[in-house]
Order: sequence, then C-alpha cells, then structure tokens
Amino acid sequence: MNLKLTILFLACLPVTIHSQDVTRYVQPLSGTASSTTTAAQKHSEAGSEKNANTIPAVGLPFGMTQWTPQTRATETKCIPPYFYKDSLINGFRGTHWISGSCMQDYGSVTIMPITGQLKTKDFATPFSHDKEISAPDYYKVELPTYDCITEMTATARCGMMQFTLQHDDSLYLLVIPNSDRGESVVHIDAAKGEVWGYNPAHRIYQGWGNKTGFSGYFFIQFEKAPVRTGAFQEENMMAIDSIHDQKNSGVFAGFKLKKGEQLRIRIGTSFSSVAEARKNLQAEIITWNFTSVQTNAKQAWQRALSQIQVQGDNEKNKRIFYTALYHAFQHPRLYSDVSGTYPSFAGGSPIRKLANGQYYDDFSMWDIYRAQLPLLQILQPERIDQLVSSLILKGEQGRWLPIFPCWNSYTAAMVGDHATAFIASSFTKGIRNYDVAAAYKLMRQNAFDIPNNEDYTNGKGRRALSSYLQYGYIPMEDSVPEAFHKKEQVSRTLEYAYDDYALSMVAKGLNKTADYTALHKRALNYRNVFDSRSGLVRGKYADGHWYEPFNADKREPYITEGTPRQYTFYVPQDVAGLASLMGGDKALENALDTLFAKNEYWHGNEPGHQIPFMYNFTTAPWKTQQVVRQILYEEYSDGPGGLSGNDDAGQMSAWYIFAAIGLYPVDPVSGEHIVCSPLFDKIILQLPGNKKLQIVCHKQTAGDSYIQQVKLNGTPYKKNFITYPNIMKGGVLDIYLQAKPGNWGSSLNARPASMF
Repeated sequence: MNLKLTILFLACLPVTIHSQDVTRYVQPLSGTASSTTTAAQKHSEAGSEKNANTIPAVGLPFGMTQWTPQTRATETKCIPPYFYKDSLINGFRGTHWISGSCMQDYGSVTIMPITGQLKTKDFATPFSHDKEISAPDYYKVELPTYDCITEMTATARCGMMQFTLQHDDSLYLLVIPNSDRGESVVHIDAAKGEVWGYNPAHRIYQGWGNKTGFSGYFFIQFEKAPVRTGAFQEENMMAIDSIHDQKNSGVFAGFKLKKGEQLRIRIGTSFSSVAEARKNLQAEIITWNFTSVQTNAKQAWQRALSQIQVQGDNEKNKRIFYTALYHAFQHPRLYSDVSGTYPSFAGGSPIRKLANGQYYDDFSMWDIYRAQLPLLQILQPERIDQLVSSLILKGEQGRWLPIFPCWNSYTAAMVGDHATAFIASSFTKGIRNYDVAAAYKLMRQNAFDIPNNEDYTNGKGRRALSSYLQYGYIPMEDSVPEAFHKKEQVSRTLEYAYDDYALSMVAKGLNKTADYTALHKRALNYRNVFDSRSGLVRGKYADGHWYEPFNADKREPYITEGTPRQYTFYVPQDVAGLASLMGGDKALENALDTLFAKNEYWHGNEPGHQIPFMYNFTTAPWKTQQVVRQILYEEYSDGPGGLSGNDDAGQMSAWYIFAAIGLYPVDPVSGEHIVCSPLFDKIILQLPGNKKLQIVCHKQTAGDSYIQQVKLNGTPYKKNFITYPNIMKGGVLDIYLQAKPGNWGSSLNARPASMF
C-alpha cells in the first residue's frame, strides 16, 4: 500500500505506533480446531458449534479480502477454508469468509503452486504445522512434495504471494475461482502476465441461492511472463486463454525457475468490477518488494493492536488477549474501492459511488452488537460513523433497514433487530456523524410497519412482528415460517423488547414523545413470557396458557440455540425489573447461582454473554469477579482449540477483551460498563484525541482477584460500573484487589440503571 493510502486507511486509528511489538502475541491458528473447553463439550449441539471457525487470515483490520491457506476447496456453509486437523493444502485463497461464523465463503479465488509436471486435479499436498509461520500480516508454509515455499502478505483490498523453489524446476500456478455452482469466469493474457475474472456471489437464508447482483472480482499480475498458459476443467487441459461456467475450472501459468529463485504475484480484489480490482491494485501495491508490503501490513496491525496495551508477567494471557483483538478487528468488511465505488445493496443498480468515507458489509449483527461493536465505539468512533452510514445506505437502497446484512443482501438471519440496537447505542454515546433523521426513519419502520408479502419473503422487516404487536409477545401458534431460524418465539420476544428499548432511547433524544412512550412500554414485553411459577421464560400460546412439557435445561423450539434457563437472563435493558419478577435481588442472585452450579452457563452462545456480570445488579458483585475470572481461564486458551465455540465475527473475542480489562457493556445502549477485576496489572486504552484511560491493578499477592476499592482519578469511586463518557475522557482507574470477597459495589446506589 502506498503512503497516501496507508494514511487514509488508518485515519480512524490513534497516531502513535508503540515500540513494543504486540503483533508477536497474535496466534492466527487459534480457533481453527474444535473447542476443548468444558462448556463447549456440554452445550454444543452441532459439530459446527464446537468449532470457533476462525482462519489464519492475512490482511488488514476490517479489510475487503483476507488471504488464507486452504484445506477445504468449497464455499459450502459452515465449512471454513482452513481446518487445523487437515493434513493437505490445496491452495491459497483470497477469501470473504466471515471470521468465526457458521456461514459461507463467497466470491473467493484460490492460487495453487505446483512444481514438476502440471496437474489440474488431485494436486493437494501434505504440509506440517511445524513448517508454518502465521501472523496477521504474513503467512509462510513449506510444501515438501513440491519443494516450494509459499508466502503471503496483504493490503486492505489486495494480496501478494511469493513462491520460492528449492531446486531448479517448473512452477505452475493454478488460478481457480471457487464457484461451487460452476458460474465463474477467468481469463489469462500470457503476453502481459495477467489473469482476471470473477466468482458470482449468491444469497443464503432468505432468498437462498439467488444471485446477489455482484461478484468477487480479481485481477492478478505475475512478476514475469509465463512460458506456458492455458485453461482447465478438472483434469482436462486446454490451450485457450479463458474458461467460464465450468465447475472445478480455472487457468494455469507455467514458469521456469532456478533453485532459490522467487516468483511474486500481485492480486487486486473488488466487489464492483475487474476494472476496480485493477485500480485497487494500482493504488495499494505499486512494488514487487514483498518485504515492503509486509512491513506496511505489520505496521497497520501494530497500530491497531496497540490501541490497548496490557502489562503483566503472564505471557499466555497476552497471547490470548492480542489474538482476541486480532479476531475482533476482522469485521465488518470494507466493501468500497479506492475510487469509492461499491455494489448497490440488495442487487439494485450495479455500481454506486461514495462522495467520501467507506462502505462496509458483513454485519453479523445478532452477535457483534453486544461487545464487538461497543469495543469499536470506544477505540474507533470515527469508523462507527462509517458503519452506521453504511447501514443507512443499505436501508435507503433496499427500502428497509436490514436486520443481519451479509453478502450485501437481506438475510433476516437469527432473531431480533439489532441493527437498531447498534445504531441506538451509537446515538446515545454521541457518535452521530451520519444522517440521524434517516437512521431514525428506517429504525422506526422496522419497529412499527408490516412489510408486504414480497418484501417479507425477501428478508425485509422484523419476523413475526404482527404477532408481537398484537399480543405483546410471539405466541406458539406463530411458527415464523419465513425465516431460516423458525419458531424461537420466546427468544424473539425478548430480543425485540430490547430493540424497542434501544429505539425508545433514540426517540427520547429526538423528542419524539409518542414513539418513546409506545416503545418504552413495549420494552417491557419480556414480562409476557416470564412464568412466575418456574421463575423462567417459557413458550406461551395466544390464549395465555404455557407450552408443555417444560424443560428448563433442554433446548426447546421457542428458544434460539439454547435453553429457557439460559435465555431467561436476556433482559439487559431492565435487570432490576427481571429481579423483581423473580422475587427480588436475592432471587436474581440465587437464579444466577443455580445456573452456574448446574453448569448450565454456555459461554459459546451470545445471549448469555451478559450473565456473568449480572451479579453487579445484586448485593454480591464479588460473584461477578469470581465467575468472570473463571470463564477467562476455562473458556479461552492459546492453542488451536482455544475458543469456546463459534467466534462469530469477533464477538467471542470481544467478550474476552472487555472482561480482561475489567469492563463489560451489559446494555450497550446505556453506555454503562460493568466493572470487574482486570486480568492484567495495567491496561492502557489509547482513545481518540490522544487521550488515555489507564486501568491499574493494585495487589498484595499475585492471586488477588476481588475488588476492595476503586478510585477514578484519585477519588474513591463507589459505582460498580463506569459510563461511556467517563471512559472517553481518559484518566486513571485504580482498582485495588484482595484475596477474599468483599462488599465493594454492593449497595443499591452503586448499581447500574434499569428502566424503572
């Protein structure tokens, strides 16, 4: 990336690059193997839930395309390009896999090096993890069968590969668009040493299989002209310069190299066109110096990761922490080109152009509104403005605010309407450099309007909103047929109630009194599915009787990926109200105790992520300090299986980051961050405006983990939470720890706010 673009891309980050190399702590292979944690083994139902589904991605933070070794040659749902357990590599992929997800890749392209005799089928080759080097900015592996060393580095939209032969030989590069449907197009120009093409993207969830209206475009340049070129379809090789609409097809380029000689290729990518992919490459990689490109990539990651500096003697914890930060900085994905062009949302007019800023997509919104996006609201609020602006553009182009926009399309995936929750949490935190009126109009439409049948089938609008508005909950009779996740009525009710609360806070801020009153009332709809006899949420019919049988600790059709006990605690907007339904603060504490005593807390699923911090709403905040520390040690490690289930676009990792620094946003809209005992001796948050928040732990012994007292800028601090404005002011938060539980933060006045 040239200097001008480096400055532009990193404009949202603090200006200081710190001398300590924190990139060395990142372990990109973490999460590429099945989870080894206790909770994952107990609660994960499907095989995919036991995988973090991360990949050893080389790229830049929030970049358009990541580059990864490929052990699975498919774009099939829930199969990431790389599995640690696999023994064969079959290429190196420019990927749009959503990190940590159980979704699918799209618009990807793979390059495979082969030496000796040309093969276009059965060319996968053994590799050893002992011969891998994996970093955020760089990947290297030896392929002994081919006596070839492959290296990769990247920019925001482009990649560079370097191939080194270990003896004199022919080197063939296969260029394969990964279209499982056989719809790709690829051309090669031998004289110019160029390859270009595209791989059309298709929707999943609502509109599954339909074309998205855009493709993954690529433009490749070879450092030297090939001596042999052609196209292939499986094992059939042809002396032609293009091939299209054939499965397992591509083009090849052959070179003659000496021992130790290197061949480099540069790859531009785009979602707009081949021409834009070429422009992106011309702007971001103007050299054949691999080391220079890698140095820029490393500096970008160093700058990003250094936004949080942690100090302490435990090197393993640092590895887990900076790996988590690396995973939290993958998405949402940059979609616009250096020229500002990007594909219209939801398959509209093919190409649009921004006047300024960037356009983003791949919002795994059910997951990331909880902690990953709130982390960016602290570290990179300027990027948040662009993320919100991107959501507004989607809503205006498709006429409805998308609920879970991925593949630049409507999906209606998962439950809830958390684009609203995210925008609301940005608004309430004062992050408002976007069209607030347009945002409110779109959010209000989702909350109040019923889409027509065509729009609804296409994934627009809240699922089952008519039932929710009629009954104040979604009854069991409504099976929510037009959804990938059908039924799940209680989970939908709880999450819509939170989204209504979120929008009510925006309505209040904009002096829309009638909307505020209606939405504030709807935010209490969680009460309508709470069964006072069991003290838990439960499926309910339209006439008011409860679903039978009731299994508190088994997966039920009215719960999303979990159990009634686990989902009962999803009332982040009104924890005090939930406690009241249960019978008071002590009853809430007892319910939390029961969940943990029964080993029913499942860290691998997002709706429970706020649960460990809910003791701060009782007289026993020390129990939050205890269980959070336990989860940090039991549910995260630094090996390939060190994540507790799907990382879900960085949400699982963001939880670790917040918990390890001693803060967590149970209710992101309120801006209140629960205080617990940090994992490190000292944490420094680099904030906008060259401000810093230092969190300093004072211990008498190394094992001290319970809070004795807290001071903010030298003054005793009695609250057991800290607000977003206080965080963003910077300063020093001193946390004094002791060996045994104490009563800090246990008074009623110390607790976070609730609705009443």
